[in-house]
Amino acid sequence: MNEEIKKLYPKQLWEIFSNICSVPHPSKHEKQLTEALKEWAKKNKIDCKQDKTGNLFFSAPATKGMEKCVPVILQGHVDMVPQANSDKKHDFTKDPIETRIDKGWVRANGTTLGADNGVGVSAALAVLVSKDVAHGPIEVLATVDEETGMTGAFGLKSGVLNGKILINLDSETEGELYVGCAGGLDANFTMKYKEKAVPAGMKALQLFLTGLKGGHSGMDINLGRANANKLMTRLLKSSISQYEAHVCCVNGGSLRNAIPREAVAIVVLPEDKVAAYKRFVKKFTDTVKAEFAATEPDMELKVTAVDTPKKMMDADAQNRIVNMVFAIPNGVQRMSDSMKDLVETSNNLAIFHADKGELRVCCLLRSSVNSAKDALGQKMVAIAELAGADIELTGAYPGWKPNMESPILKTCMTVYKKKFAKDPAIMAIHAGLECGLFGSRYPDWDMISFGPTIEHPHSPDERVNIDSVGKFWDFLVDVLKNTPKKK
Repeated sequence: MNEEIKKLYPKQLWEIFSNICSVPHPSKHEKQLTEALKEWAKKNKIDCKQDKTGNLFFSAPATKGMEKCVPVILQGHVDMVPQANSDKKHDFTKDPIETRIDKGWVRANGTTLGADNGVGVSAALAVLVSKDVAHGPIEVLATVDEETGMTGAFGLKSGVLNGKILINLDSETEGELYVGCAGGLDANFTMKYKEKAVPAGMKALQLFLTGLKGGHSGMDINLGRANANKLMTRLLKSSISQYEAHVCCVNGGSLRNAIPREAVAIVVLPEDKVAAYKRFVKKFTDTVKAEFAATEPDMELKVTAVDTPKKMMDADAQNRIVNMVFAIPNGVQRMSDSMKDLVETSNNLAIFHADKGELRVCCLLRSSVNSAKDALGQKMVAIAELAGADIELTGAYPGWKPNMESPILKTCMTVYKKKFAKDPAIMAIHAGLECGLFGSRYPDWDMISFGPTIEHPHSPDERVNIDSVGKFWDFLVDVLKNTPKKK
């Protein structure tokens, strides 16, 4: 449980993280945690303010001898992605995260851990209360609702912060320094569709796809993992054309920035076709498991008889819906020309929900090239128009353009090489760090991002490497000690 991790190094960081895990804080439900952090600041005599959006601002003066350093902002987000395994009962708005130590890693019990970005926020706050960390004037910015739309970053006003260097603590591989990120755009499809009564003699089957790894829709999009919504739609398309199946409802995915791990659908078909259809589903499952043998070894597709619903999609509706979702591009669309192994443009078909005459499909588009992101958005519009669906493109946010001449990058590179006797990797990330939005409000900020090693964020397999947290902390401490002086 949470008490175990308080003994790990660095002690103050892990104590704060343990306390964060004990307070529910999923995206859009961060108030309990922000109130707890304000109480923490009051108890520790740390200056703390909150803006109308909910962002928290902490500050501390320079330690002795560091008064001439350039002011630094440490930044992270307080919300976490709420994902649980299907057999785990957990209310993220009420229940604490149950942590455990597992062979050098900290993970949760059947849910996301919230190391993304709880460890980063904990490190920033630990700096403020540590008596052993030398630093110049320092501010901590803890934003809200990063995971579901960057509401906190969008709500940040210019002129509120005094720092000139921003260190974002929301990266997920120790030893990598991030100097750029992708921008994003939400594509939200909706449609009202007609239903009709299920004819007599039809039998209902529930198709339940489980066991996929899912993961972060940016960081993990290039790993070749299956998308539950795409696989379910592929199955439904064949079911309609080969077995006269009709779709009653579909529900897959729950978060725009998580690769969907599960999908469920109910179909009806003539009773005399049920046995053959079950054999077909078994063959389909074997085929797909062979395709994804390396990336999805735990995939399962269960077929269960259920009570026959009263309504099903009419033929025109289901053809338009299934064809539309089948046609929506998913995964990596293009790799970067300027940085090796970096995804340039991608789409995550995150949510597919169709029930009682209403369709909702949500996609998260990402690209480090704004024109490519816009072009992918227009492709979504074209698909919606062909299918007769409505679509809104919302929540656009800019990317963060790398600056290879950045003074804080040079400081970090020098400190890392001296401390660990090797060069750090200089990276851009195919995910939406808040730095892109910060740069539009504070164009003079010198920014960098780094963090500990976190695997499988946005999924119940999320875990953070204990040794990497120690290295991350030691590196952060030395960077602050070597912050450039004011000119």
